Amino acid sequence: MNVQTKIRGGALLARALKEKGVDHAFTLAGGFCNPALEGFMECQMPIVNCPHEQVAGHLADGHTRITRKPAVCLVGPEGFANAVPAMLEAWGERSPVIFITGSSTLKRQGAGGFKEIDDVAIAAPLTKYSVQITDGERISEFVDRAWRAATTGYPGPVHLALPVDIMFSSFNEDAGRNERPFDRSDRPVPRAWPDPERLEQILAMVRAADRPVLIGGHGVWWSRGESALADAGTKLRIPIFNVPYHSKMLGEECDAYMGLADFHQYHPSKAAIQEADLVLMVGCRLDNQMNFGNPPFIPPETKLVCVNGSHEELDYNIGADVQLLSDPAAFLNSLSDVSQTWDGWLELQSARRAEWVGEWSRHIAAETAKDELDGGKLHPLQLALDVQAGMQDGDWLVFDGGNTHFWNEIATNIAASRGRRLGGILHPGNYSLLGVGVSFALSAKNVHRDKTVVLVTGDGAFLSGGLSIETCFQENIPIIVVVDNNAGLDCISQQQERLFKNRQHYATDFRDIPFHTMFEGLGGHGELVNRREEFPAAMQRAIASGKTACINVKCRGVISPIVAATSDKREKASIE
Repeated sequence: MNVQTKIRGGALLARALKEKGVDHAFTLAGGFCNPALEGFMECQMPIVNCPHEQVAGHLADGHTRITRKPAVCLVGPEGFANAVPAMLEAWGERSPVIFITGSSTLKRQGAGGFKEIDDVAIAAPLTKYSVQITDGERISEFVDRAWRAATTGYPGPVHLALPVDIMFSSFNEDAGRNERPFDRSDRPVPRAWPDPERLEQILAMVRAADRPVLIGGHGVWWSRGESALADAGTKLRIPIFNVPYHSKMLGEECDAYMGLADFHQYHPSKAAIQEADLVLMVGCRLDNQMNFGNPPFIPPETKLVCVNGSHEELDYNIGADVQLLSDPAAFLNSLSDVSQTWDGWLELQSARRAEWVGEWSRHIAAETAKDELDGGKLHPLQLALDVQAGMQDGDWLVFDGGNTHFWNEIATNIAASRGRRLGGILHPGNYSLLGVGVSFALSAKNVHRDKTVVLVTGDGAFLSGGLSIETCFQENIPIIVVVDNNAGLDCISQQQERLFKNRQHYATDFRDIPFHTMFEGLGGHGELVNRREEFPAAMQRAIASGKTACINVKCRGVISPIVAATSDKREKASIE
């Protein structure tokens, strides 16, 4: 007589996720989620327990962005509310995180159950798929549905709510496995192949172009098409730009890669894009970052082609002159077959880049010389450059903040021209959500244990998410945190001083916060840096300590070009 083994619903959930290939889950352990945690323990799933649910969500997001494989954020009902900002950040970057809620009892739903919240409705606008599992026999099925929604088409976060009575109830361990698909392991993601006629139309436009430009976006990254992007630009000698607010796709070894498609953070992109007669946007959305495809970003006489791997992306790109539904790599491989090159056009962009680097290098040298002569605080751009000078090739850089973020973007281009080859870069996404830096840095170090991971964060950004630093100590995952400490929300105060009639700022100042001693109190390494000449040795001591470390650097507030441009453009200081 066969006796079926019974397991809890939470264990069914854990096994279904393990079958999909999930290799990390992040949580703040709570009673509602205990059966799932027991299941993860039995599956030997690595779990990182965090001090806050938002931290758990950002860690899952960071891990997913680096590995390009879904990670899990597991929270309870009230913890779900805390995780919503992380859901927003993942949604903005189309990061396929699996958010799971151990929710209030199904039996008494709508009657005021303990910690009852309509998590499915709250998550719906921030995810591709949000559903409550109401039948324990279907747990594996809904994990399969959520996984497919997260990873196919244009990827993005998903949400599953598992009521606590189903989480704790017992089911046969093969519950729901008597129906197709019998194999619920991860499968290759379906990819769109280009329509031959439309593809040939676009390739003919490329052949006829005098000044083509490639702009790569999220779709290239998530479809793992960055090598094809580099190959196409290098072979055809077409300049490549990267949409802002996403992980850098190409390394500096690709000489066709020019930097961000951002007129303020990387000014040479303005001339290239506005002079181009053909702009090929691959895996991008015509959103506010691209000015919705409109002038003056892309002139009306320029032919605009959008190539996207899913209908969801194409729906955002109705303004394109020509659209193509195609996996980015499939299109880029076909593009590489074009037997022409645009050497002079690429050389012009390279010369412009060198000129831009020279101008900024001279500017910051003069600023720094003045600061040192006057005994003033460090310029944030000089700090960003000094940080990268103290790193090694292959190390990971994370930056977080307002002006801090933008100055580090500029520094990355300058440092790359000087030979620095970073292993990767992470930073806040489309929503510019402050406080993700520590979580992202921890994610990078967790995946790349043999590399140094450095976070450059504004003081305001660190205050938004700095609690997550405890996880670095708890998990023994050491990172280096460099605080660009200008004693306030400098990005906002600089805008206020240009907007307010009295030219002053209000409600944006901080007291003198000893961030370095906070780290020492937790068992880490901490140093205060008041002058530039103190920084290099402090950086090396922090790395050599082997501990999670903080270098608290007193910097002066300097408005970045993008904040200056946007705040000067309109009285409301709008980014758009």
